[in-house]
Amino acid sequence: MQALRKILPILINRYFLVSVGFIVWMLFFDQRDYFQQKASGEELKKLETSTKYYNDEINNTKSQLNNLQNSGTSIEKFARERYLLKREGEEVYIFEDTSSKKATTEEKK
Repeated sequence: MQALRKILPILINRYFLVSVGFIVWMLFFDQRDYFQQKASGEELKKLETSTKYYNDEINNTKSQLNNLQNSGTSIEKFARERYLLKREGEEVYIFEDTSSKKATTEEKK
């Protein structure tokens, strides 16, 4: 009973009530509430990682393009690997790694 008499004036204090009301309003009802801020922060992190990935890919592509523009042998190598081109009178055999396909199909089961 003594503890209730000490706590009750604090709970009835208008500044305390306004502060609690403000905190509840900011956490749940405001246009920029806590949960939306948290979701926006997570989305921002995802976008930053994707931006970093695409910047790395752009840099790799630029270096590959620079290499292709400056070297004739790299053009031939690129065409052979990427587009499976061959020289006249040459035969090309393509071997597929079936062990990796089996592993992926077994994981799906």
